[in-house]
Amino acid sequence: MLDPKIYSLLQVYECGSFMAAARKLSITQPAVSHHIKALEQELHVTIFDRRNGKVVLTREGEEVIKCAKKMQGLYQNLRQDLRDSKKLVSHLTIGVTHTAESNPIAEALANYGAQNDHIMIKMITGTIKNLYSKLKTYEIDLAIVEGRIADPGIRYLLMDTDYLVLAVSVNHPYAKRGMITLSELKKERMILRLPNSGTRNLFTAHLESNNMSLSEFNVILELDNIATIKDLIRRDLGVSILPKSVCLDELKKKKIVVLPVENLSMVREINIAYQSDFTQMDVLHDIVKSYRETLRHYQ
Repeated sequence: MLDPKIYSLLQVYECGSFMAAARKLSITQPAVSHHIKALEQELHVTIFDRRNGKVVLTREGEEVIKCAKKMQGLYQNLRQDLRDSKKLVSHLTIGVTHTAESNPIAEALANYGAQNDHIMIKMITGTIKNLYSKLKTYEIDLAIVEGRIADPGIRYLLMDTDYLVLAVSVNHPYAKRGMITLSELKKERMILRLPNSGTRNLFTAHLESNNMSLSEFNVILELDNIATIKDLIRRDLGVSILPKSVCLDELKKKKIVVLPVENLSMVREINIAYQSDFTQMDVLHDIVKSYRETLRHYQ
């Protein structure tokens, strides 16, 4: 069993107060305070600063929280593995970015689960930064992300190569074009992802490589929901830079047209990221196989 002091620590961190943590845990506030004090004495650090009735995490406390989350994740995985061994069922928690959620990956995971009834999949979405954080603390088993980061503890399996394109409505004057120039794009009403998205950052980086900035373009709307962006494009309310993979269904149904932008080769990888101690490599390869089989339905 995980030490009760760890539960108290994580609840204080999540709730932001000792009193709220006590209510969540159904114990007294003095008991929570005792747990935190005992941890601080054991580790010889101050985890929380108490300032004007507020609980503030110290720098040392941040490291303690990271380890506590990892301990909790490992313990939960152990309990799940023991339950699975009795039922012959394996649980996988997979994190995907908002972009990955909108392409055939969710469908591929559903197909994989349908073909393997001994595996239960839980899919959560988040930013790349959030998913890597959850991966490192074992809150998720796998993360499907665009690109890679330099981290010796994380490994990757390539799923696909994707690239950014200009998406326009079928009624747009450029719908019958084979390519658009940057000068022409400057005249268009653009609907873009939020600044913290990988899609937006990749587009901005390629503009900078051409000695341009986003401020030179007519951006009329920024939002995070890709489905909403595609709906606005279909209604000819603007154009957008999107990964081609998120437009496959619309392309097949001829609801959207995509075309490249001259001098912008915006290519990126879609990878499965996993911890170096993840051992079920057959599962990873089967997920990639399911994804590639799913893609064939859009061709």
